[in-house]
Amino acid sequence: MKREQFSSSLGFILAAAGSAVGIGNLVAFPVMASKNGGAAFLVMYAFFVFFICLPVMLAEMSLGRHTRQNPLGAYTEIGQNRAWRTVGWLSVITPFMIGVFYLVITVWIAGYLGKAVFGQLDQLADPAGFGNFITSNELFGYLAFVVVLTFLILQGGVKKGIEKATTVLMPTLFVMLIALVIYVLTLENAMLGVKFFLIPDFTKLTGEVLNGALAQAFFSLSLAMGILITYGSYIQKHDNIVSAGKTVAGLSLMVACCSGLLILPAVFSFNPEIEISELSTSSIGMIFMFLPKIFLALQTDIGYFGASFVAAFFFLLVFFAAMTSLVSIIEVPVASVMDGKGISRRKALYILGSVMVALGIVSALSFGRVDWLSNMLHYGGADKSFFDLIYDMFYETILPLNGLLLCLFVIYRWKKQNFDAEISDGNQRFAGSFLQKYVNFSLGTFIPLILAIIFINTVSTIYFGKNLLF
Repeated sequence: MKREQFSSSLGFILAAAGSAVGIGNLVAFPVMASKNGGAAFLVMYAFFVFFICLPVMLAEMSLGRHTRQNPLGAYTEIGQNRAWRTVGWLSVITPFMIGVFYLVITVWIAGYLGKAVFGQLDQLADPAGFGNFITSNELFGYLAFVVVLTFLILQGGVKKGIEKATTVLMPTLFVMLIALVIYVLTLENAMLGVKFFLIPDFTKLTGEVLNGALAQAFFSLSLAMGILITYGSYIQKHDNIVSAGKTVAGLSLMVACCSGLLILPAVFSFNPEIEISELSTSSIGMIFMFLPKIFLALQTDIGYFGASFVAAFFFLLVFFAAMTSLVSIIEVPVASVMDGKGISRRKALYILGSVMVALGIVSALSFGRVDWLSNMLHYGGADKSFFDLIYDMFYETILPLNGLLLCLFVIYRWKKQNFDAEISDGNQRFAGSFLQKYVNFSLGTFIPLILAIIFINTVSTIYFGKNLLF
């Protein structure tokens, strides 16, 4: 089958940005920054995005465009041995399993969007509301909605599905985000939140905080999930990879900044006396347990209808971010099955979708509805559900390992000269530039070393309860 392609560089950039701008970037990042030095954390995050993450992005995009393959195909074609083919399989299975728990979270967001639209703010703000919703049968109606919407986008293919959806959803998301920021900044006491976010405190930049900033940067850009290899395989041959990578990184950073100017001012307008330490850095905790209280409190100023509208606007924003990320994640295994088995996109979606939905239902049932799924294993000093197991194993643990193996593969198996030649196609100034020297040096030395340390420490912390670094 002829390889699908994005119709333009902009189409690729918006699709890649869609995978990067997820719920963690929108919600958890502002609180993490405010707890860990404010603007000082933001500066370090920006540093890591461009000096650690950008080289990895360029490696993934170049590998995809050169091979015109999904991760499994790319590793197999260049690696030419069983070990690298195994790495390719790992790069396909990882996004598939991440897609399982991301599907569940997207369904939760869809449910809260629905409740906000129907003016059920009191239910959302109820401390028991989240627990009641995720254990209700209502959840499965929203699951069907999300699955159908995801299928409709993906079955349209690269141009008519992914690109068309992201060229609508991403600009809309940016406009909505800026509109919400402008509105929130008009609220009483909002400037207290801006102060917490933008005034730097470099004394809080400990080793643990820097590790958190690097992890946030790495994960928020969807690195090592195979997404950028797959999307890179859809880039037109002579597009400027360096320019596209910088733009995606810049958009991700812009969203992080705007989310800080949205969430923190909203929190302080709700309670100007609040201590930042009281806030959860968990996206789930912020979206589903804390922010609904803020929306309900707005009714004293703008009425219940106005507060419901703002809540619906916010959850629509988060839903768009979740959907663009979910589509990107699922496209990786879909492309792998299409390429490997030579079957149609629709058939690949039916096969993978049925398995993913089944596992998603199992994950959704692991929040108290089925006891053995809710307490499946015990490790790291805590009981873990089926959902926790997927999150810990594939998102927390295998992603840095995938990143480490990618760096080694590009520099030492594919070779620097081939990597450089691919990037230079579309950007003749790259050859001999400082960026070329830096990218080659970093990917071959300290970036894989950092990822190896993160991987080892993650395994020790999550599974054995011992943090080796801090």
